[in-house]
Amino acid sequence: MLYTELIRLWDEGVRAVDNRDWQGALAKLNQISDPTSRTLFVTSSVHLALEQFDMAIKTLDSVIAKDERLAVGFFQRAAVHMMTNRLEEALGDCIWAQKHMRENTIIDYKQLGLRYKLYSWQVLYNAAAVHCRMGQWEKAGEILLAASQERGGRGVQVDLAMDSIARREVIAPLFVPEGVVFRPRKQDVEELRPRDFLGKPEVIISDIPHDDFGGFEPLRPQKPGYYEPKVEEGQDSRYMCVKNAYMAKSPGELTVPAGAHVFVFSQDDRNDLATVIYDGQRGLLPNFLLEPVTKKTKGKKKKYSVPSGIPLPPSLKPPTRPEAAVSLPPELPSSYTIDTCTSSPSQDIITTQSPSRQTEGADSVIVKAHYTYTVALSVPIDIEYRELQERVAQKLGQPAALIRLR
Repeated sequence: MLYTELIRLWDEGVRAVDNRDWQGALAKLNQISDPTSRTLFVTSSVHLALEQFDMAIKTLDSVIAKDERLAVGFFQRAAVHMMTNRLEEALGDCIWAQKHMRENTIIDYKQLGLRYKLYSWQVLYNAAAVHCRMGQWEKAGEILLAASQERGGRGVQVDLAMDSIARREVIAPLFVPEGVVFRPRKQDVEELRPRDFLGKPEVIISDIPHDDFGGFEPLRPQKPGYYEPKVEEGQDSRYMCVKNAYMAKSPGELTVPAGAHVFVFSQDDRNDLATVIYDGQRGLLPNFLLEPVTKKTKGKKKKYSVPSGIPLPPSLKPPTRPEAAVSLPPELPSSYTIDTCTSSPSQDIITTQSPSRQTEGADSVIVKAHYTYTVALSVPIDIEYRELQERVAQKLGQPAALIRLR
């Protein structure tokens, strides 16, 4: 049996005991397939309240079998044995209860769910009650005298019992009060209640018109009109825009506002009607009201706006690499140019700046070569191409055969 089911039935049985619904309590407690000593104690208390003493004793036998050191179980069974005039069994239970008190004057069962404190003087009191029924008045008086000397003893109750014994009157046994039973832990009962850890979802903003779905998006029911409906192969289906508002004039037609986007299943030129879906509803609209969805242009980008259906997929063409603006260094005359080429084996790009004279009559110039990085070197004005190629290759750390200058 699941522990949660045990706690549920136990709690419902205790609630029935609080309402003095004894039959309802038995119905709930008897459904527990694997009872514990504490749930069985509740059942015995219900039988005792119904004055079913034999059933109460039988249930208390099971309680003690489950927990052999439960002193309050022996105490309660001793009292029930006296009610059925089983004095020897009652006296034996009093002895066992006193033994399992383990020389304590009090045992508090609150931690186990029973709001009851068992005192050692109460066990002695019931033992004296057994001796009264056996006619052993002197023995009963001695036990009551010992009970009055116990700490926590109720002097008035013991004194009244001693007066009754002096008059040779039988005293009534003590019981655990009616309705005082073992209860499940409050934390365990609270765990049975369902908890909402995520809270209630709310739609803050949505691209879909009139959207009230607040759940997990992949679990959204695919309502026609909000998603691309399935169409037959070869069918000319698409989204179109309604030019003017239209009111339904016959069954099967739709009322659609102006500017709405509808999904067209098919168009019948003979009847001038089209089968469309709008806002989750399927119906008919005149063909002359439909026009292609207009494009909205923003800058250089073009995008179709289809608020009633799924957004159009992005373009498959990747964006081009932006062209960086190239400016001439201040020392170059505006008549000079910069060109690029690629070396055939490695496809590396090399750009060179045309030579510029630093001073009039100078015999050397500064050449800048743009590769993975930029290098500058001083060369004579009348240098040959192959020598310049070798110097640039040496500067860049590349083979001269891979470098072409333009």
